[in-house]
Amino acid sequence: MPIRITRVDDPRLVDYVGLTDVALRRRFEPEHGLFIAESEKVIRRALGSGHRPRSYLMAERWLTDLADLVRAAEDSGVPVYTGDARVLEALTGFHLHRGALASMERLPLPDLSSTVASARRVIVLEDIVDHTNVGAVFRSAAGLGVDAVLVTPRCADPLYRRAVRVSMGTVFQVPWTRIDPWPDSVESLRRLGFEVVALALTEDSVPLDEYAATAPARIALVLGTEGDGLRRRTVHAVDGVVRIPMAGEVDSLNVAAAAAVAAWELRVRPGSPESTIG
Repeated sequence: MPIRITRVDDPRLVDYVGLTDVALRRRFEPEHGLFIAESEKVIRRALGSGHRPRSYLMAERWLTDLADLVRAAEDSGVPVYTGDARVLEALTGFHLHRGALASMERLPLPDLSSTVASARRVIVLEDIVDHTNVGAVFRSAAGLGVDAVLVTPRCADPLYRRAVRVSMGTVFQVPWTRIDPWPDSVESLRRLGFEVVALALTEDSVPLDEYAATAPARIALVLGTEGDGLRRRTVHAVDGVVRIPMAGEVDSLNVAAAAAVAAWELRVRPGSPESTIG
């Protein structure tokens, strides 16, 4: 049976306390190997990818809508907590309008070679610190044919609640891992058969559409942080630099928008030479 909560200081609910406190979540999630999945779609995608729930926190009306998850939780001994909307909002720090949260256990990250083993198009996120942008990149990657995403050591956590939510759970569909050390691992990508290109504004950059016209079979596209762009070392380490031609005296796009444009332009067309590896 679902467990009704009446106190915001209930120690069983520590996973859900103060979810709007970014500093707290950055410390807590990696340290304890947990993340928070928010909304039915995200929770189901997390479960489908093999993540195990520690507990659920649901608004009362969602006990019926998510009855199959409640039954499965009860069968496996996973607690399901519920309560008045005001109590839940005081506990989490926001209105639980998406109905349900789940505290999930992280899975071990795969190594680089297994993550990209069958990949033809890979996006590398260098030091992207905004969780909304990370989530949006994953959603574009899932929808536009990117086979894997790699994140550098200082990049925001793709399993942070906001990143997962913005991605609509696609962080559980697109293979990803951390690439470290960076940018020294550019050479590792080369050894795995990738041409590594940076999306940046440099004097010798090539228009993206021109590059795509003769694209190699395997491409790793590196995108830089929102404010400063790519590190100079990274630009020097890669095989080439491409840019999105712009109009209207605008020099660049938001990194998430740029990722979507680049993913579409570099997509593998069926029957093209790069549609097979080897």
